[in-house]
Amino acid sequence: MNRISETDLILNADGSVYHLNLLPGDVADTVITVGDPDRVSEISRHFDSIEFKKGKREFITHTGRIGNKRLTVLSTGIGTDNIDIVFNELDALVNIDFNTRVVNADLQRLNIIRIGTSGAVQADIPVDSILFSSAAIGLDPLMHYYKQNLSASEQNLLNAFKSVLPADASLSPYFVSADKTLLDFLGDKQQQGITITAPGFYSPQGRQVRAVSAIPNLIEIIQQFSFEGKRITNLEMETAGIYGLAAALGHKALSCNVILANRVTQTFSKQPAKIMAHYIQELLSKLTA
Repeated sequence: MNRISETDLILNADGSVYHLNLLPGDVADTVITVGDPDRVSEISRHFDSIEFKKGKREFITHTGRIGNKRLTVLSTGIGTDNIDIVFNELDALVNIDFNTRVVNADLQRLNIIRIGTSGAVQADIPVDSILFSSAAIGLDPLMHYYKQNLSASEQNLLNAFKSVLPADASLSPYFVSADKTLLDFLGDKQQQGITITAPGFYSPQGRQVRAVSAIPNLIEIIQQFSFEGKRITNLEMETAGIYGLAAALGHKALSCNVILANRVTQTFSKQPAKIMAHYIQELLSKLTA
């Protein structure tokens, strides 16, 4: 088998992977990702025991147990550029022999659950609720660098979305779906919808502050889109990259969105920390039941 070069997969002097600073064996089969490094401890404080805490830059990792369930919680920072780093290095940690630099014969499949915040784009989605992304449309460029295999129905939905964008919009969206097993397990009887992943927080999500937006009606386009009964429900900055790279690498992924804002009703949560803590406990209970 082909050996992966020292410049394609960079390791630190102690043998840990370059950005995450983790060693093979540090990663549990179930990985919870969060954007905010401070949220890692908000999750790991519910662990019965913590094996270790490691950190480098915005990438903070705690691995431990709740009962017999081993869990890793890891901060990605903001944006799909960081998702590219985190997911490739997570996969390397479980599927590449760091001594020989050869891909393992038996590949490990991780369960990766994002717990993040998001803004709704439909008036009937209440602030302080949770929504599970059944799929995502990426307005960022990440998955144009990786091969994708879309079903006919996925391609049709993507084509329909592209058709409603302004002709002069310099956007090339891509479409990705959640892992159905995780969606059925955690998202059963819960709000679900298509998530837009944007490459920024302000104009890429339809906000207008001082710089003039090139697509001033972006929110209206997103809100009004519908295809075969499916609609776009929310905006955030990581889900499409998570779903796309998980699929490319053979892992399972699901994005859980705590709705802290509604862009249509222009309301924002009055107790975001309390709401996030509630859903963290709820999701951990399901994952460890």
